[in-house]
Amino acid sequence: MSYNLPSHFSYLPVYQKAMDIIVLSRSISTYLIQDLSYLNADGSENNSIYFTGDIIQQSTCLAPQIINAEQEPCSDKKNKHLERLDRLTTKLYSNCRRLEKSNSNGRDYLPILRGELKKFRKLKHHWMMTL
Repeated sequence: MSYNLPSHFSYLPVYQKAMDIIVLSRSISTYLIQDLSYLNADGSENNSIYFTGDIIQQSTCLAPQIINAEQEPCSDKKNKHLERLDRLTTKLYSNCRRLEKSNSNGRDYLPILRGELKKFRKLKHHWMMTL
């Protein structure tokens, strides 16, 4: 995934970790979808399949929020981007937990994504202090 952005953003550790999370969540989601796309015996679909799309959408929104917060000159607006980033990581983490309860072989990879989210939170905390 490539954004039109100044070159110094690609060197930010928090931005690099966000990009890693995007790639990882897409890979895990693709793997999970194969197991969760089948209909149940009663003809209903597995509700966990929607969380696979949620983790992709939420992880994809991480990098733009970092860019917006970094480029924003007004501190109030900068804080709004940081709050959105907090909400996204919280939702992403909780959706990982929900997917771990699904009946799929891919759920074994979700702790890896949660571990990366924990690392992202630490990087985000340090990065926020520099803004």
